[in-house]
Amino acid sequence: MSALMLSQPLAICCLIITILTYFASKALYRCWGFWWLSPMILTPISLLVLVVLFAIPLPTYFAYSHYLSAMLAPATIAFALPIYRERHLIARYPLTICVGVLTGLLAGLLSSWGLVKLIALPPELSHSLLVRSVSTPFAIEATTAFGGVPDLTAMLVLFTGVIGMLLCGLVFKLARIRSALAKGVALGASAHGAGVAKATQLGQEEGVVASLTMIFTGITMVLVAPLFAYLLV
Repeated sequence: MSALMLSQPLAICCLIITILTYFASKALYRCWGFWWLSPMILTPISLLVLVVLFAIPLPTYFAYSHYLSAMLAPATIAFALPIYRERHLIARYPLTICVGVLTGLLAGLLSSWGLVKLIALPPELSHSLLVRSVSTPFAIEATTAFGGVPDLTAMLVLFTGVIGMLLCGLVFKLARIRSALAKGVALGASAHGAGVAKATQLGQEEGVVASLTMIFTGITMVLVAPLFAYLLV
């Protein structure tokens, strides 16, 4: 009973600290602009250090913090707003966006599948890895078709987005990609939310195109996940 009574305040503290850490890292990133201060990098690292340092059991940490992840599902509905708002851009570049969505979807799936075949990984990790290239709300929904673990999938999505955000400049330079449209499509299809944030820093058109590509890639992944699960798993 005493352990249960102690875990409740600790779980509430974990929720509060998680929220405060996010807003603190967001403020620091806006102030200084260093990539390692990005909320997508600083927040999970800070929380990981906290959990390990104070030996907080994961069930205790997620007792209330899991509600933050649950908010991702209804937040998906908000993706309809940029689609409606930027419908003129969709009408102007339908082929480019469609090709970007399909290419990004297939590249993400097949590269993950190839990695799983080359390296012996636990089934939970290998199945969760397959949807790492789409935004978290869509990935969590789609990973169940592959037999993945939603929490593990969310972590892999985070890592994929951060890596894409950090390496995009070098990739664009080596590939000599200068088109704002191409940069936006590439970031949205491969690095989802982090890619959209990076694309927005590059320019308004890049950010809008990346956002649309991310949304359509995620929707497509959810729709075709059962088919790809049948073919690949």
